[in-house]
Amino acid sequence: MLAIITWQDIKERLVYWFCYPLVGILGFFNQKPFLEVDTIIVNSLVNLSLTATVILILWVYCKIILKKKLINQSIGMGDVLFFLALTFCFSIVSFYVLFVFSLFFSLLMHFLLKKSYKEHTTIPLAGYMAVFFAFVYTATFFMNCNLLFAY
Repeated sequence: MLAIITWQDIKERLVYWFCYPLVGILGFFNQKPFLEVDTIIVNSLVNLSLTATVILILWVYCKIILKKKLINQSIGMGDVLFFLALTFCFSIVSFYVLFVFSLFFSLLMHFLLKKSYKEHTTIPLAGYMAVFFAFVYTATFFMNCNLLFAY
């Protein structure tokens, strides 16, 4: 699913909406062998509060600093949906750390690849973040560890 999001976001800057809930659902059930459902739900709610705070800060920044009327003039709704889907995928500490590093990774990718996207003026944030999380999931799988879900 992350590969589909990456491909569509980088090529077309449009991702099928149903990909985001699938990422959240698959991420939720990916934790099931390691954590109780109650713990996963609490983790998801705490992660959701962080994501909502980030979106609120972004909205205030867009209103006051950028003088934009709507938040979607600064960030795509697909990016926001991807943020929300990720809240169901990790424990609290893992989510905080991975979310921040995925944003740094996206910034780095944009600076390295922006010349190859001359026809687009937007940043494929969800696509870059999906690449990052695909690497994280792959590394975790091959290392056979559950650190993403334990803390």
